[in-house]
Amino acid sequence: MAKVYEFIANGTEEIEALTVVDVLRRAGVECVTVSIYDTEEVLMSHGVRMICDTTIDKADFSDADMLLLPGGMPGSTNLNDCEAVRMAMLKQYESGKKLGAICAAPLVLGGLGILKGKRATCYPGVESQMTGAEYTRELYTIDGNIITGEGPAATLPYSFAILGMLGKSQEAEQLKEGMMFNHLME
Repeated sequence: MAKVYEFIANGTEEIEALTVVDVLRRAGVECVTVSIYDTEEVLMSHGVRMICDTTIDKADFSDADMLLLPGGMPGSTNLNDCEAVRMAMLKQYESGKKLGAICAAPLVLGGLGILKGKRATCYPGVESQMTGAEYTRELYTIDGNIITGEGPAATLPYSFAILGMLGKSQEAEQLKEGMMFNHLME
């Protein structure tokens, strides 16, 4: 079974964090939410309190198939300010494993040099912080083992694409039908 970790900070955008977790878990992917603090509770960008599965000091990412960064402000800058998040993302990248970031969170990948020579998308206005990336303006962009998403409205297509990257394309198609996504796109 695929295993994904998603980092959560104070100020994280709720829809970008929770939609991905919901879709992945519906497809049978183990998706662990990780508070970047020493407590499981975080306060998200619109006042929603979330209890994460674990904290960054307790998590071991050696079994991660993918690491994810949801966006939002100041969530993305809080993620970027967390050295443990930055080092986990860099180690994952250097190991050739999968990474994802949506909205403003690609700024973390840009600051680490991970996006140099890659195609990527983000929330408009953040593209200057995706150092070395070719900005696509797409809802989501996959380049090799990296997926980036544009923003809140992109969370469902971004989540389904993550499933595809994890070898769960059939499950993604079933969820698109069952969640009425295909009807939305008609």
